[in-house]
Amino acid sequence: MFLIQSATILDSQSPYHKQKKDILISNGKIEKIADHIEPQNSYQIIKSDSLHVSQGFVDMRCHVPDLGYEYKETLSSARNAAMKGGFTEICILPNMQPALDTKDSLAYILRDNFSHLVQIHPIAALTLKTKGEDLSEMIDLHQAGAIAFSDGLHPSQNADIVLKSLQYLQPLNALLIQRPEDTLLTRYGQMHEGITSTKLGLKGMPAIAEVLMIQRDLEILRYTKGKIHFSCLSAAKSVELIRQAKKDGLSVSCDVSAHQLFFTDDILEGFDTNYKVNPPFRLESDQEALWEGLKDGTIDCIVSDHQPQDIESKDLEFDLAAFGVIALETAFSAIITQNKTLSLEHLIEKLTYKPREILGIPFSPIQEGNNANISVWDNQKEWTYTEKEILSKSKNSPFVGVTLQGKVLAVFNKEKAQTYGTEKS
Repeated sequence: MFLIQSATILDSQSPYHKQKKDILISNGKIEKIADHIEPQNSYQIIKSDSLHVSQGFVDMRCHVPDLGYEYKETLSSARNAAMKGGFTEICILPNMQPALDTKDSLAYILRDNFSHLVQIHPIAALTLKTKGEDLSEMIDLHQAGAIAFSDGLHPSQNADIVLKSLQYLQPLNALLIQRPEDTLLTRYGQMHEGITSTKLGLKGMPAIAEVLMIQRDLEILRYTKGKIHFSCLSAAKSVELIRQAKKDGLSVSCDVSAHQLFFTDDILEGFDTNYKVNPPFRLESDQEALWEGLKDGTIDCIVSDHQPQDIESKDLEFDLAAFGVIALETAFSAIITQNKTLSLEHLIEKLTYKPREILGIPFSPIQEGNNANISVWDNQKEWTYTEKEILSKSKNSPFVGVTLQGKVLAVFNKEKAQTYGTEKS
């Protein structure tokens, strides 16, 4: 049994929202919530100076290439990294070998899923092998457990594919996820196109490549109806477009990666490949617009955009290095550290309530008798991320050596618990 002492509950679905309570968890259920619960000898105590509790964090964008690239990340190692970052549910991209475009591949991902604390929700391939040419069997994949549809790391370039998929997915009430990028405009690009890329002599990736794709897909959405989710926004103009689309009544949602909220393009002046990401880090003005989009509700969710890369893919010349960073263990703390705009309550909704609402994942509010699917953290605790404590199989993190605020102390889900630094009563 676990006793969480004097924790502020942040859960707008809970009758205890914003109240400081003791919480007793037994056999995977919330047994009691009260102002004070007397500790017993058998209890494991979770306490800290600035303890907070919410529904378990959900990550809508995580690359776990277990099939074919297990040397970069496996389902097991991703689960371990997710728990340490406070996530109890993660949505994984279809970019594997083979891709998640058949019922058998989904069955591999979902086997024994319910026996683990971290639940994995597969995003099925929109097109066969995520090549962007022929639509996958979306009805079969939906029935087999796909949480949404996307070509993941491969932005959909074919307008007809986007149009037809929006039409096909409507009867299923299923979600299309698109990372907006016109890849012809970013070909051979290494970082954001601007003053810094010019100084460094690196080919730029202009923000207009993202903006044009959002404009195109929003016009298709106006024509077809349905719903679309744009992942990993990076540009101020992108936020403006989606803000207006929501005002116009379109069924559109979007997210931003935690590291995009932390770094800007000038961090690349040292040519460190651990800062090479796609979409690239952009200007401070773009970052400010992203935070404002979170504040006013234009941006619905925050994701990790976890992309593990082995050392052979990162430890080489900058223009040859692969894009991506590992982020499951640091995404939550990065946004807590950087946040100067949102209330903590509003910020946590971007990791809990909103992704569940968009994806149709059931809620488990924090109240007596409910299953415990919760994350526990100290909001003020500072800690330094070191390479030796990385649980991901890959080490490509831009946060190694960085002191962050907000430390996850425990996660609970599926009658299981993982704690970091508890004590016996």
